[in-house]
Amino acid sequence: MKRLIPLFIPVLLLAALPLKADSEIRNTTGLTLQTSTLPEIKLGITQNFIFPLLRSESPLTEGNNLSLALTAELSPVSVNGIAEAVFTPIAFLQAVAGARIGSGWNIELFGNDIYGIGINRRVGDTTKPEVDGSPFDGLLWSAYGGAVFQFDLAAILPGDWNHVVFRTYHEARYKGNTAASSGDSWYFENDDGQNRNGLNYYGNYLLGYQMPIFLNTVGLMAEMELYLYDTPHRKDWGDDLGRWTFGPLFNFTITEKFSAALIVQFHTRRSYTEGREDDLAKDVFYQDRHLKTEDPLLSFYRAAAILSYKLY
Repeated sequence: MKRLIPLFIPVLLLAALPLKADSEIRNTTGLTLQTSTLPEIKLGITQNFIFPLLRSESPLTEGNNLSLALTAELSPVSVNGIAEAVFTPIAFLQAVAGARIGSGWNIELFGNDIYGIGINRRVGDTTKPEVDGSPFDGLLWSAYGGAVFQFDLAAILPGDWNHVVFRTYHEARYKGNTAASSGDSWYFENDDGQNRNGLNYYGNYLLGYQMPIFLNTVGLMAEMELYLYDTPHRKDWGDDLGRWTFGPLFNFTITEKFSAALIVQFHTRRSYTEGREDDLAKDVFYQDRHLKTEDPLLSFYRAAAILSYKLY
């Protein structure tokens, strides 16, 4: 299961609005269920603490705070723990730092192998791929830091129907597999198996409109991932190119505590000399492919639903 920023879409969307001034420490607990057409499913529980910090009477600083979140995630092929801190020094800026650790196992579903964890390598001297790994064979960990810029038109033109919001997030993340050497590629949560121990860049852009009705947010979100580590001849198969995912999103407020988000996503894919990526992925190790052109293919990726329930 690839990383999906909408795992906490309702929280992400609300974060585009400055918090109201409040001198008390607040804490909330929420459940999140994420599922999609891939198929994939993940359950998360988050304990969040919000500490008022460096507040003043200015509209730009009256909601300043430090938010600490502790999350546990469980999917059919993985388990994770995440800790994240978000500091808001001014209404339109945030600094983010966090870490996660987890592991996984592999299952077979409807005749297909689902890789929660495993080393992705060639079979001997051939170009055929194989996955090597037993349950909980290594820990997957990462540490990251990033920054948010966010804007709400209603901060300038107050009104319930004036919430045109923009949010962009940029992150540097080091991720590693303790069972992998520096030259190994690996799977986690049934992704493409092209991970390596090293530094990555992740960014996302959100443009949305919030309304005081049942469908409280519509928007367009784009995400981009770029591997920053070096691999010999990586340009041959497009490892140096960014991976884009984008699509519309819709957020529904069902009750005061329960909300649901729907996102439809498309993504960019590589064009190779011998055929489509999906065909080659089954019998050719990804580093033995050759780009036909750097111009990406565009295809449907998934439709995902994220249900969020606030316990208190």
